[in-house]
Amino acid sequence: MISLNLAHRHPLDDTLSSVDARSNADHLVVIRHPAIFSVLAHAGHEAAVLAALGSTADVFVRTCGPAEWLLVSETATADSIGRDLAAFGAGRASFVDQSDGRVLLRISGPNLRKILAKCVAVDLHPNMFAQGQSANMLCCHVGCNLGRTGPDVFEILVPRSYIGTVFSELMEMGREFGLSSGFAS
Repeated sequence: MISLNLAHRHPLDDTLSSVDARSNADHLVVIRHPAIFSVLAHAGHEAAVLAALGSTADVFVRTCGPAEWLLVSETATADSIGRDLAAFGAGRASFVDQSDGRVLLRISGPNLRKILAKCVAVDLHPNMFAQGQSANMLCCHVGCNLGRTGPDVFEILVPRSYIGTVFSELMEMGREFGLSSGFAS
């Protein structure tokens, strides 16, 4: 009997192993090992927690709801973010490492709003969804967090168990624009 350890295996490894590595103008990047934390401020500490999160190095702070955020980083490790959050004080916020439970996708290109408009019910015009803004929503009928990280760049955080469905649907929505995909290098 062969034993497999799937903890270090990305759920899209098999799907993306047969994909052409070249990227087109519209491209979907899968980030292999991001650090992702869910943070919930305790009552009365919302402003202090948000200020502390904003000063955390190499971390993008995403709003999920009142006094609730996701911290996302491609460069900082989950251990270092966990230490920073623990040092901040357990009396002000609760936090959970979500790195193994979510997958980070980055979609970019001139047609990304047209592609995303097929699978999210949010106005993505730059005047309505500003750079740095994020929100929880349905994407391809799956609860996710969408964040705008650049002029023509959005990131989508998807629960690991649904990534196959969301990835397939996004690729189908982007087929008319030649959407390419691959792992981040």
